[in-house]
Amino acid sequence: MDLNLLLKALTLGIVEGLTEFLPVSSTGHLILVGDLLDFNDERAMVFTIAIQLGAILAVCWEYRSKIIEVIQGIGSNPAANRFVINLLIAFLPAAIMGLLFIKTIKFYLFHPVPVALALIIGGFLILWAERRTHVIEVEQVDDMDWKHALKVGLAQCLALIPGTSRSGATIIGGLFFGLSRKAATEFSFFLAIPIMFAATFYDVYKHREFLEWDDLGMFAVGFVAAFISALLAVRGLIRFISNHDFTVFAWYRIVFGMVILVTAYTGAIGWSEM
Repeated sequence: MDLNLLLKALTLGIVEGLTEFLPVSSTGHLILVGDLLDFNDERAMVFTIAIQLGAILAVCWEYRSKIIEVIQGIGSNPAANRFVINLLIAFLPAAIMGLLFIKTIKFYLFHPVPVALALIIGGFLILWAERRTHVIEVEQVDDMDWKHALKVGLAQCLALIPGTSRSGATIIGGLFFGLSRKAATEFSFFLAIPIMFAATFYDVYKHREFLEWDDLGMFAVGFVAAFISALLAVRGLIRFISNHDFTVFAWYRIVFGMVILVTAYTGAIGWSEM
C-alpha cells in the first residue's frame, strides 16, 4: 500500500470525524482538503462517502444507551414510539430531495468556490440565529413533537448544498424552531444515524465499480480515523454548548470561506475549476 495514500486517508478521516457533527460542513471540508491533496477523483469520492460510517458509528457508540432503550421500547413505550416517528418524519424530506436532485447538485456545486460561498452564507445565518431572541419550546429531545421534527427535517434539506453543513442546518434550524441548544444538537446527532447510513450505503452501492480490494487498507485507516475523531468531536461539542453559543463556528465559516475566495481569485491556490 502506498504510504502517501495512507497519509491522505488518515488526513481525510480526521477531517471527516472532526467536522461531521460540527456546524462547519464536513462535505465542504472534504472537498477542499481533497482538492489540496489532489485526491478528488471518483475513487476519492467513494472513499469520502464510505468513511462517513466511521463517524456515524461514533455517535451510535456515544449514545448506545439511548439507542438500546428506544429499540427495546418500540411498540410498548410511548416515548420511544414518538422518538422513532420524529426521526422518520425528519428523515424523509432530505431523503426525497436527495434522490431527486443529488446528481445535479454534485455536478454544479461540489467545487471549492460554491463551498466557500455556502460557508460564508451559513456563517451569517448562524450569527442571525444567535442574535435573535431565542424562545425555548423544547428543552429535551424527548419533548419534541412531529411538527418540530418536520421543521428540522425541512431545514436539513439545505444541507444537500455542500458547504452548508448537515449538522449546521439541523442545529440552527432547531434553534429557529424553538429547541434548546442541547435538544437541537442531540436531535441532529440522532437524525444523522438514518440519513447518513442511507446515503452512505446508497452512494457506495451506486459507485461500487470503483471499489477495489487493494484499497482496503486505505478505507480501514480512514474509517478508524473518522470514528476516533468524531467521538472526540461529539463529546467536545456537548461540553462546549453547555457554556457557549455557536458564534465561534459562524466566524470560522466566514473567515475560512473568505480565505478560499481570496486564494481562488488571486490564484494563490490552484483550486479546481467551478
